[in-house]
Amino acid sequence: MMELKEYQQRALDSVESYLRQLRTWREEYEGANERLRSAMDFPKAAWEGVSRGPYESKVTGSGEPLPNFCLKVPTGGGKTYLAVRALDRVQTIYRQRHSGLVLWIVPTDQIYRQTLISLQDRTHPYRQFLDIATGGRVQVVEKTDHFTPQDVRERLVILLLMLPSANRRDKETLKVFQDAAGFEGFFPDDGHREEHEALIQRWPNLDYFGAEADWTGRQVKSSLGNVLRILSPVIVLDEGQRAYSEGAQTTIRGFNPCLVLELSATPPKGSNILVNVRGRELDQEQMIKLELHVANRASTDWRDTLADSLSWRNLLEEEARKYGSATGTYIRPICLIQVERTGRDQIEADHIHAEHVKDELIRSHGVPESHVAIKSSEKDDIEGTDLLSPDCEVRYIITKQALQEGWDCPFAYVLTVLANPSSRTALTQLVGRILRQPYARKTGVESLDESYVFCFRREATELSRDIKQGLEGEGLGDLAQSVVVSDKGPQDDTRERRTVGMRDRFKRFEGKLYLPKFLIQEGAREDEVSYEMDLLPRVRWEGLSLERIATLTLSEKHVTEWEQSFGYGDDGDTVTSQDSVVETNAELNVLFLSRRIESLVSNPWIARAIVDEALRTLRRRYADDLIAANQVLIADELEKTVASERDRLCEGVFRELVEMGVLRLVLMSTKAYRVPDSIEIPKAVQPLYHTDGKQIQLSLYEDPVPKEWFNETLEAPVALCLDRQEKLLFWFRNLSSRDYFYVQGWRKNRIWADYVAAKRAETDEQNYDTIYVLETKGDQLAGNDDTQYKTSVFDLCNKLSWNAVCEEFPGKKVRFQVIKQSEWERMLNELLR
Repeated sequence: MMELKEYQQRALDSVESYLRQLRTWREEYEGANERLRSAMDFPKAAWEGVSRGPYESKVTGSGEPLPNFCLKVPTGGGKTYLAVRALDRVQTIYRQRHSGLVLWIVPTDQIYRQTLISLQDRTHPYRQFLDIATGGRVQVVEKTDHFTPQDVRERLVILLLMLPSANRRDKETLKVFQDAAGFEGFFPDDGHREEHEALIQRWPNLDYFGAEADWTGRQVKSSLGNVLRILSPVIVLDEGQRAYSEGAQTTIRGFNPCLVLELSATPPKGSNILVNVRGRELDQEQMIKLELHVANRASTDWRDTLADSLSWRNLLEEEARKYGSATGTYIRPICLIQVERTGRDQIEADHIHAEHVKDELIRSHGVPESHVAIKSSEKDDIEGTDLLSPDCEVRYIITKQALQEGWDCPFAYVLTVLANPSSRTALTQLVGRILRQPYARKTGVESLDESYVFCFRREATELSRDIKQGLEGEGLGDLAQSVVVSDKGPQDDTRERRTVGMRDRFKRFEGKLYLPKFLIQEGAREDEVSYEMDLLPRVRWEGLSLERIATLTLSEKHVTEWEQSFGYGDDGDTVTSQDSVVETNAELNVLFLSRRIESLVSNPWIARAIVDEALRTLRRRYADDLIAANQVLIADELEKTVASERDRLCEGVFRELVEMGVLRLVLMSTKAYRVPDSIEIPKAVQPLYHTDGKQIQLSLYEDPVPKEWFNETLEAPVALCLDRQEKLLFWFRNLSSRDYFYVQGWRKNRIWADYVAAKRAETDEQNYDTIYVLETKGDQLAGNDDTQYKTSVFDLCNKLSWNAVCEEFPGKKVRFQVIKQSEWERMLNELLR
């Protein structure tokens, strides 16, 4: 079972909150009379109960309100796994069953095949989770496959469909909407006029033959499209931004879905964004390879650029070999090479062709042919190849555009762009293919934790713009500062970005500005506190509370099979509909429950002990068959319980170590944080300006302050407000990277505050008396668990920093503060008045 990242858990918590509200409002909607229902928008009412963001209402093809929401997750953030976990919650909380139909729509053939393989492979984490959640009753089908009403009643049927197949611009020629054999079981027999008419009355957008005035009446087509309409599937819309044309939206809503779950890194206007994950969160969770180094050589020969990238890939492989010997972790760096032509009939043309590059690699550089693969519409050397396998030899993949979207290989480290410099789309669309971190875990080897682009004949300004657009297209625009553009290679010492020092009037603070960190002192050891080494092993799991499990209410009826049928009433003339359910016996799977929490505790034995105690607790109130029938619900609640209790117990360990004096907030130490005398910024950068066009005045470091370091909704306004404060001496933007300040609390993830600001001393305006560490939070996050956690950590820091600072810097103070979007200006004015 893959461990959820912190941002993924927060995303699922938001999804759960919305689904619970949605179910409540749907029940009210279904219980209302027709007049009230016509005025009710229950998805919007549910949205307003959990989100402050805008909501655009939508309806199905049959005119029913359509719940829909978007998970905005950048490339490399695990969108598909998040969708699988969210789908389980949709089935459990909203649909309250683990059977039915899911329509999974993707935009390209590449994503289609990749998703299909993942969902069909029983050893893949996506499929494993779905199998566990449904008791192994998952059926993955394509549009050419047939499935029956019994399949839908007994299994979770996932139908994978590519967007062009769903678009109805030419509906009569598309198989999805054509009358076809194999789906007759979902429809009345031919000639049963009343039953066909009842279906059309219930779902007016069904396709049918004939007319109401005909003697046979209207006969519903036995098409896959009509099956979808009457089953009201959950729709998972991958790369949702690709499905916002009028035709695509009409078709998708025309399937009469009960809910649409949209996944996108860059959702368009009209998308209801329930979860917004930023690139910074992926970087903090070690999901992506940053910094991104871009080498732009001015040579007129593309072979020079190719040679540079080949040399660098070889150096990376040597580093990976050393890392593998030390850790047992296998990494084989791959170089993607983007060319101008791949077609067989284009080899002699005056363009850089895939075969030219392959020949250059083999003949001039001695690369074995088995190390080189071509990926194009005509030739696919990596089809069916597991690129992550140690048995795979591929180190170079040559393509034109076949890898631009949906292709995923964390071993891809180097992108070599040999395409025409005027072709901007190649670079912007391919940059996301090299950002995923192998195994979603940093190696600690700098070169293996970063990614690299080698460009042939690019203009520097356009190159920076294209890279930035590429990151924005992957939902990673807030990480643009992590791009290093150089006219030399990444191996050169001169590859650093522009270095800026402190402003002249602040140079007297060089080497003298410190911020406190939590250090643990045991015997001769003095080191920064480590979550994995110092906190988690000290947790006393016997203190874990299962109160949430003890009070859990299990459903007396566990619905696993469902069917809606039409027939004649008692009078023989009236057509009636009937819903039927069948209960099935489930088997209690202790291993399933244990695996759900293994990643949260120290070892699998502790996980099993917790599960055993939870089951003993439940058996005091429920029989085993009822516990088994509700084990997915139990697993979800147990996972939440253990995560919450782990954090509570870790907090207890943390505070106990503080009380014992083993853990101290220290300001002066070789391990404490010293504000750097200089920082690096991108060479080509758009500065942050005040609205009146004036430059930033109070930044600790010299101009410019990169605008790309701030979002426009909160971070930039706060920075500009700080810069206008008369009582402020200086401030600087604190980024989430290894060179900046962070606080390690009692949870795994570090807290990277947004700003550090120094207030002028009352007695000496050239000096400071208080340093503020400021963390901003948007209104949508104001009351969530993460905000409460950071507030608690900052409160403890404020309590401890008084002693730490007074002992080492008399007359100085350090204050930590969480600032909410709705009150940031008032709070800043109060802090600095």
